[in-house]
Amino acid sequence: MTTDRLDQPRELRRTLRPHYDPEAFGRLSERIARFLGTARFLVYMTVFVALWVIWNAVAPQGWKFDPYPFIFLTLMLSLQASYAAPLILLAQNRQDDRDRIQYEQDREAAERNQAEIEYLTREIAGLRLALNDVATRDYLRAELGRLLEEIKGTGQDAGR
Repeated sequence: MTTDRLDQPRELRRTLRPHYDPEAFGRLSERIARFLGTARFLVYMTVFVALWVIWNAVAPQGWKFDPYPFIFLTLMLSLQASYAAPLILLAQNRQDDRDRIQYEQDREAAERNQAEIEYLTREIAGLRLALNDVATRDYLRAELGRLLEEIKGTGQDAGR
């Protein structure tokens, strides 16, 4: 009787299914899809098909391996397309996932920035209200000038 103990690692189970790393496979599919979308791939494929057609059109009869309807070439191109399409879709799905994560991070950053802006706006408004109650230099000069005039006025009144 085996019990699943948390303090001990599980025994390795052997399965007939092959193990693959989905992340590594996804990275490989992205590299392939990136290559399939380049001008270099189009040039290589054009040269390959042109050589294939020229070889099977002008080579001696015994050396031709795919005569005129080029059925084997069609099969090869169909096979390449049948593998390329899912790889491109897999790469696009991975890019969509990355874009979705980036969008979420951008949205969260924008929300944090908005909250920070609102906080700073409230702080500035509070400072403005507080500054209205603080005596400014001009206000003090005006009051001191008024008091000086008042003192001069009372001094002249006392001297009469």
